[in-house]
Amino acid sequence: MEPQGSILGPLLFLLYINDLPGLFENNHKPVLFADDTSLIVSHLNHTDFSNDVISAFNQLNKWFAANLLSLNVEKTQYVQFIIKNTRINEISISYNNTFILNSSNTKFQGLVIDKSLSWKDHIIQLIPKLSKACYALRSIRLYMTQDALKTVYYSYLHSLISYGIIFGGNSSYSSHIFRLQKKEVGIITGLKPRDSCREPFKRLRILPLQS
Repeated sequence: MEPQGSILGPLLFLLYINDLPGLFENNHKPVLFADDTSLIVSHLNHTDFSNDVISAFNQLNKWFAANLLSLNVEKTQYVQFIIKNTRINEISISYNNTFILNSSNTKFQGLVIDKSLSWKDHIIQLIPKLSKACYALRSIRLYMTQDALKTVYYSYLHSLISYGIIFGGNSSYSSHIFRLQKKEVGIITGLKPRDSCREPFKRLRILPLQS
């Protein structure tokens, strides 16, 4: 067995779990990334949906046991995605007499995905990071050129804003991010609070989150 952190380790692990997706039917969609396994279950019928979720979870655990792997219960969550006015199915999922946490959101590859796909939770956890970055940018503004500040913006702020923007960029909550982005551009260019930021955005070639 290759030691953890080796060059061949990730490739061997992918080969080891290669047959896992073949366990499931069309309405079960496994999502594998390194050693993280997610399973998406969908069904139009509420009763069949509940049965499918429990059945798929049991299948997954049988595969783990057969391949000498174990489920990390503390890191396992169940999220039921819903739309407005949709009835929630009360489903209890357990593993080794321990119930799986039924959560309103989950973190997946750095994105906080909530049950209604509003992206509110993701934006809420992003705002403090951007606020701290704004403070840092303001602190160094007097000692750096505008080009250097722009480099700092792209390195520490824009990367946070743009990650996952294809999913949450159209959320109604994204206006909070845009206000912080305008503040950041204002710090770089020395704008006053009531000045328009349209021209500075163009001059710095920074794409606003929304206009």
